[in-house]
Amino acid sequence: MSAANISVPDAITAYAQLRDLTLRACESARLAAEALGNGLASGTPQHLDPIKVREEELDNYDRQINEGVTSTISHVNEEQARELLTCLKFVIELERIGDLLLSVSSRARAVAGRIEPQDTKDLTVMASLLEKMLGDAAHAYSHRDLGRALAVLRADAEMDRIRNLMFVRHIENPENKPRQESFHLVFMTQTLERAGDHCKNLAEEVCHLVSGRSIRHLMRASDKSFEQMFVDWMRKREKEKK
Repeated sequence: MSAANISVPDAITAYAQLRDLTLRACESARLAAEALGNGLASGTPQHLDPIKVREEELDNYDRQINEGVTSTISHVNEEQARELLTCLKFVIELERIGDLLLSVSSRARAVAGRIEPQDTKDLTVMASLLEKMLGDAAHAYSHRDLGRALAVLRADAEMDRIRNLMFVRHIENPENKPRQESFHLVFMTQTLERAGDHCKNLAEEVCHLVSGRSIRHLMRASDKSFEQMFVDWMRKREKEKK
């Protein structure tokens, strides 16, 4: 069916399907992060196999949502059109997360059995954090839950903290200890941190969808985080409604 000939009922059906596809894409990305955490924790490369399948699913969702939004967005109301744009932005971020997780899994296979326990623990924690961030982002979108969106932003700070610790251990190495597979480990850590940034973008998009305002546009002072500025603005808005 061409975009010009689509009927309003068909557009509403397509709109609902695109929302469902977006949530499915969130779940595919979450399952990929879960598989990565399991593979890192166990040191068993076979546990990483689902990541390739999930990455292919995300590519497919990306194609479907892109095509669907293009043919549907001009046939729905303003509020629905804004959500379709959210679906489009979501799947772009999720597809990139899938690519990043696949890249980490390839490195994990290359260094399997040669990672020190502390490095294994930190990478596993990062993968688990990412899994939770993806689950929270999906819940925040599905239920318009700003609390869950803000939880994603807080978790991203923890991803950054672990990344920094890994960098100190393997690049600065203040204790001057012999380190194994530092090149691969730094790459994996940085890639997981980037995946966390994409997940943070999902949370910011939910905030924009719910409030109509961007967290970044609410920044007024350098000593306040995006999260705090957004909370302050939401409180102010609620007071103005009373």
